[in-house]
Amino acid sequence: MKPLLKQSTVLLGLTTCVLAHLALPASADSTAGLLFTLRCQSAYTVNVWRRYGSGELLYRGTGPLGDLSLDGGTMENTGAAQVYEFRSSGYVYQVLSGQGDHQQQGTLEVFKNGRSLLSQACTQDG
Repeated sequence: MKPLLKQSTVLLGLTTCVLAHLALPASADSTAGLLFTLRCQSAYTVNVWRRYGSGELLYRGTGPLGDLSLDGGTMENTGAAQVYEFRSSGYVYQVLSGQGDHQQQGTLEVFKNGRSLLSQACTQDG
């Protein structure tokens, strides 16, 4: 009886830890600095972070349908905008940050297998 109780306790503890981790809001840790925040039309917020040591780009999105954390992003300066791109399982998330006269504007675009799924205008903080 004791081994079964012990196994059940371990399983319950593991499940609780996993669920608690998944329920935490997406955020970067103290090893990264926030570059900017986009607030999009669908109540979705995107934060783009850069790790201090490595310069690695991080994507943290939060919204009513859930949170998303991605790393390993790339950045390209097109002159009109900075384009931050993050890839995950066939999806490409592009965050466009306005420059010059358009600093307070941004766009969130999502593609799957090269096909556009979403394009939303956003306002930029920071």
